[in-house]
Amino acid sequence: MKIKFALIYTLLFSISLLAQTKVKGIITDADNTPLPYCSIQFKGSIEGTTSDENGGFYFESKETWKEIEVSFIGYKTQIVPLEHRISYNLKIILEEETDALDEIIIATGKQPKKNNPAIDILRKIWAQKRKNGLSHFNQYSYKKYQKVEFDLNTIDEKLKGKKIFKGLEFVFKDIDTSSITGKTFLPVFLNENLTQVYGDNTVNKEKEVLIANQNSGFSKDQQLIDYVDDLYAEYDIYDNYLKIFDKSFVSPLSKTGINNYNYVLADSSYIGKKWCYNIIYYPRRQNELTFKGNFWVNDSTFAVKEINLQVVKNANINWVKDVYIEQEFELLNDSIFVLKRDYLLSDFALSKKDKSRGVYGKKTTIYKDYVFNKPLKDENFYDKKVFTPNNDSIYSKSREFWDNNRLEELNKNEKGIYKLIDTLKTVKKFKNINKAVQTMYSGYFEIESLNIDYGPIFSTFGYNDVEGLRVRVGARTYKSSNDLFRLEAYTAYGLKDKNLKYGFQAKWLVNEKNRFVITGGKKNDIEQIGATLTANTDVLGRSDGSSSLISTGTNDKLTNINITTLTGEIEPTPNLILKLSANYKTLNSASDSFSLDYNDVTAPSGISSNIRQLETVFSLGYYPKRKMSGFGVQREAANTNYTQYFTQITRGTKDIFGSDFDYTKVQVSLFKLWKIGGLGRLKTSLEMGQTFGEVPLGLLSVAPGNQTYFMFNNTFNLLNFYEFVTDRYASFHLEHNFNGRIFSRIPLLKKTKLRTVIGFKTFLGDISDKNVALNTTPNSFQIPLTAPSQEPYYEYSVGVANIFKVLRVDFNFRGNYFDNSEARKFGVTAGLLFNF
Repeated sequence: MKIKFALIYTLLFSISLLAQTKVKGIITDADNTPLPYCSIQFKGSIEGTTSDENGGFYFESKETWKEIEVSFIGYKTQIVPLEHRISYNLKIILEEETDALDEIIIATGKQPKKNNPAIDILRKIWAQKRKNGLSHFNQYSYKKYQKVEFDLNTIDEKLKGKKIFKGLEFVFKDIDTSSITGKTFLPVFLNENLTQVYGDNTVNKEKEVLIANQNSGFSKDQQLIDYVDDLYAEYDIYDNYLKIFDKSFVSPLSKTGINNYNYVLADSSYIGKKWCYNIIYYPRRQNELTFKGNFWVNDSTFAVKEINLQVVKNANINWVKDVYIEQEFELLNDSIFVLKRDYLLSDFALSKKDKSRGVYGKKTTIYKDYVFNKPLKDENFYDKKVFTPNNDSIYSKSREFWDNNRLEELNKNEKGIYKLIDTLKTVKKFKNINKAVQTMYSGYFEIESLNIDYGPIFSTFGYNDVEGLRVRVGARTYKSSNDLFRLEAYTAYGLKDKNLKYGFQAKWLVNEKNRFVITGGKKNDIEQIGATLTANTDVLGRSDGSSSLISTGTNDKLTNINITTLTGEIEPTPNLILKLSANYKTLNSASDSFSLDYNDVTAPSGISSNIRQLETVFSLGYYPKRKMSGFGVQREAANTNYTQYFTQITRGTKDIFGSDFDYTKVQVSLFKLWKIGGLGRLKTSLEMGQTFGEVPLGLLSVAPGNQTYFMFNNTFNLLNFYEFVTDRYASFHLEHNFNGRIFSRIPLLKKTKLRTVIGFKTFLGDISDKNVALNTTPNSFQIPLTAPSQEPYYEYSVGVANIFKVLRVDFNFRGNYFDNSEARKFGVTAGLLFNF
């Protein structure tokens, strides 16, 4: 993960191919009112654009043109001569059509849904879309070449003069201008990907086989490659919603599009040998996830030949100032159109002001060599796992290979990126700044000469009522993200309890193909075991409730835990993980005001305070559509929107190594993210479990409370630690983010880009009389064991997200069990969320 921010920093650091004709200006009416969504084209071509919300436009061409044509329904079409190759600051005033005054009112506002020829054509597109493209064939295959480029944009003398670039002035040697926005830019990163895609519509399966990959300055770094790939997920313009940076934008070809867009039939012309209609579209309302642009559609097949989409500036999306998409389709025979070229440009910036600096992200995809209706001989082809280890030649193809196999030649800018990054990597200042950014993002400081990372640095300090101020230092072995072996260790000291804690763990990836991993470790520390339902077999993991500088109440119900574990795991098929662990642990209270005592007839006093337990744990996790980065012993998910199925069976065995209890605990959980188009996204989580046998408090299932002001997943924000204790339980969490849909309809608030989040959580469980009796002792600090068995406990919340783009605040309300000791009826939690 530390490479991701290295990419974002490296974007601060490339090279030129000038277009022949560049045009920039503004379009107004006679009253100087800007005219949005006008059509502007080079006269005699289909190259052009549409004016933005403020009437502004910019576009360019590699050809030389002498005139542009500007049109808008209700106004006279105007031919504007271009006196120079570069024509900036044009002001074009359109005159009203004297015989079409009624149309003027319609064109500048909402277009009619009835008797609108553009919508009549749109309905024919819907009817024919399944007869167009790849869905027309049983089987298909094609080559796909994709390049992703990042550029620093809006470069001026002020930027060049900043101290950070002192000694790095050579990076500004060559600067180019964007053909879409007209801004200067400096290319700094390039990733190239060549794949072969196979699909079978009869079984609804598709598989993409990687042929080659390379990128500037980060060769063989699969983590970066996967991050870039997930950032620019693929989309289909015929779908109702297009996923752009994890947001669901309404497609202008969607069946719901007529409720979100105005459509205007603007022109018709031959494109190649096919007669096509040109339709302009723009949003009906502001602050929604919509586009503006136009598309050309064939008059007989009603397949789209070309389309451009531009995200409107008032769309509720963070960190992105502009998104522009172009797609071009190829006619394979008399009636079938398939995708030929896809281009996406995004302008990442902290501010949406026109003059703000940012980073361009460009993705170009070329599709070629289509083959249809040719079944594969291997019946299991689509189910076989593709294994491409890090040392595979896929990531180290020669320059000659790329020159012969690219489906589109690199331009001068792109060729220069490889040389630029290689040069920067030799500059000491660049390396130092790069390391600082890596440290802030990953949380680890790299000691390259020793192949060791120090950290996590953000866990250095903590606080709870038992340890007081806690100081922690740790390190791990680290050569690269694809290490097959990793050793981690830490030590911590509490200034109040004056006790030293420690932990260490070793992981070894024995087999790369089936990902057989052996893990062993030991930990002696203090932890809040009442903050999670499912225990983590990772001995270096620590529950979120163990430390917090501020809390809603006393956090003294902590446990001394000394655990030794040995685990083996395997991934026989992608995203199916089997684990088998053996753990031996001792538990006792870390606080004088918290009791883990239980009745023990074998103890001299009849009461024991320590738990010694041997456990065997088997777990099965299945995560469909999860994408992982890297091939090493430790990997991280490259995406977050996958479903999670999890089952765990824990078997406690008595008498072996002095183990105290014999029991079985069964737990299952399900997490799912539901995308509901324009209504936002819904997250649901369900957990259930039961413990068979008599066990003390330290081994029972505690409803996970949250005594902090911060948000933690799968906890109850208004429950205190150990408020409910069960041996059988069910927990359900629901959270819906409307992505700004509600605030965008409130006149005084729609410009704030705030987002509404609602939540509901409930917990139902009970505890047997035998377990209550086992844990009832004379200790005055004994926790009364209660469970929400008569009615489910529940709480709900209303939150506001996207405050200053990063802050979310939830207002939590308790629904019942107000008579419980120290019950909280209301609470506020907050969190920092970096989302688009």
